[in-house]
Amino acid sequence: MPGRCHSSAAPQADPSLRKIVLVGNPNVGKSALFNRITGTYVVVSNYPGTTVEVSRGRLRLGSTDVEVEDTPGMYSLLPITEEERVARDILLESHADAVLHVVDAKNLKRMLPMTLQLIEAGLPVVLVLNMIDEAERLGVRIDTDRLARSLGVPVATTAALTGRGVKELIARLGEAGRGRTLPEIYYGPEVEAALARVEPLVPARAGLCPRALALLLLQGDERLEETLGLSAADVERVAEARSEVERRAGAPASLLIPERLHDEAARLADEVFRAPEAGRVTWAERLSKWMMHPVTGLPILAVVLYYGLYKFVGGFGAGTVVDFLEGHVFETYVNPWVNDAVTRWIPWPWLQELIGLDYGVVTLGLRYAVAIILPIVGTFFIAFSIIEDSGYLPRLAMLVDRLFKAIGLNGRAVIPMTLGFGCDTMATMVTRTLETTRERIIATVLLALAIPCSAQLGVILGMMSAEPRAMAVWAAFVIGVFLLIGWLTARILPGEPPMFYMEIPPLRLPRPGAVAVKTLTRMQWYFAEILPLFLLASVLIWLGKITGLFDAAVSGLGVVMRWIGLPKEAAVAFLFGFFRRDYGAAGLYDLQSRGLLTGNQLAVAAITLTLFVPCIAQFLVMQKERGTKTALAIAGFVFTFAFGVGALVNVVLTALGVKL
Repeated sequence: MPGRCHSSAAPQADPSLRKIVLVGNPNVGKSALFNRITGTYVVVSNYPGTTVEVSRGRLRLGSTDVEVEDTPGMYSLLPITEEERVARDILLESHADAVLHVVDAKNLKRMLPMTLQLIEAGLPVVLVLNMIDEAERLGVRIDTDRLARSLGVPVATTAALTGRGVKELIARLGEAGRGRTLPEIYYGPEVEAALARVEPLVPARAGLCPRALALLLLQGDERLEETLGLSAADVERVAEARSEVERRAGAPASLLIPERLHDEAARLADEVFRAPEAGRVTWAERLSKWMMHPVTGLPILAVVLYYGLYKFVGGFGAGTVVDFLEGHVFETYVNPWVNDAVTRWIPWPWLQELIGLDYGVVTLGLRYAVAIILPIVGTFFIAFSIIEDSGYLPRLAMLVDRLFKAIGLNGRAVIPMTLGFGCDTMATMVTRTLETTRERIIATVLLALAIPCSAQLGVILGMMSAEPRAMAVWAAFVIGVFLLIGWLTARILPGEPPMFYMEIPPLRLPRPGAVAVKTLTRMQWYFAEILPLFLLASVLIWLGKITGLFDAAVSGLGVVMRWIGLPKEAAVAFLFGFFRRDYGAAGLYDLQSRGLLTGNQLAVAAITLTLFVPCIAQFLVMQKERGTKTALAIAGFVFTFAFGVGALVNVVLTALGVKL
């Protein structure tokens, strides 16, 4: 049949494999399988020209090292998100000897359409039915031999978390792309006629089977038109063929082709997949539904936030561990030793102040990064890894999706927003996982404005615990600002409302080993990405002190403090709040303990500081992720808005005669 990609035209697997690529939907255990295969030989880097991270590792086979690449999650070869575009580009360019399509064995029918796409593309596919242990516990049975014969590709079963089946999978990698008769799907006379017109336009050696690429072009893949370098005339011919399909079939090719794929996948699944008979609903299934229902989900979220963030991160991390490291280790041993050493051995005062004394790289920057922030983000990483490993995050995303859509985001944004309560700097980097530039900007603005990091939040809650009415005013205003600014930003920035789809994995008991690996990986990231920023902040503070800019800034902020009804001493707290968020809150705590703040002033100060310009580390990450102009625009808006809201709160409380 014309246009068919026979196995002889597909990439052939060499007996000594050179490259393996893993693809699959999110939440199917793909990364867990990648880690099993590669061990510790992993490098994470951005895909060229994007902010999407791609993991690369090595698999040792005898005396040969095989390159292994873990692509971002994708649902189809027709990309919607930037992650899917990157994954598809990797498939186009990688010339892999084996493409492992990792699927959740329990949801075979839903994931087979992409398997069919990969096979049609002429790729050397190995279908990996992962999470087979969970499927078997539920009573699922899959005839893998029949499925392999029907698809014409090897089929393997694994349980990546336990390692089951991984050795057998590796042993079968050499079968990928060898001597198989690749099945072809018939898409109906209208689509097939259009394919006959479009397929000759696909350049030779395009990386995938011309028929598969023609199918994507018919579905309106503009990115692929650019990648293939189609001329304006060819693009017009593709558009004409697309219009002809819709005219003759009464529906667009972008609907007809996926429908046919899903029909074929359903037919195959019905032949090989045996679902368990309906039984009683398990406790885990009930809990899963409760987590996603607004009535029961919000109380569950409150429990998670209270014990996961407030008690563990705020109480244990920001309290017990910070007190020990800062108050005992640094204040008692490290800082006195450094200060003694620099005054004894370094004759230049400017260099003494750069290294030690009050604002030195060691006594301020390193102490802050290691003794204050590290315990807080470390305990947060532990809590977040436990929540992530349990399967709760996708359910939380479903719970808040409707609310987030009102502010221009979707449920996927719950991840950076949740991370923001640990460290806004880290959360700003994680916004790169959102689908569009519009969403990333909205999320960055909200993180900079209305999400206090755990260090700042812990100090503020401790400071206001004796003033519950002031705390209520603070919480109401911050939540209100979050929703209002999100709603306004979503309407100011151009762009379509975000789509949202997410795999819901089963609830599991977190595995200590997996939690430890994720936590250690994120801690390595912290030292590599964030520690240099804190050291840079110390240098900037030092420059401000020796040039007099620091004192000038305090004097200027004193005018603003009087404008919003605060004593001039609060200016130092706000200036430190830019360099170190929790130190700004600690400065207010000191003012309160000295009796310099009334209840009203405490509420105004806490609201303004929470909304205040993000710390310098977060600003530098904003600059890195969003660009200098956008970062400056966000910082300028946040600075003006924070003090404007502070003045408004002061005026309203005074006008109403409220005394907190």
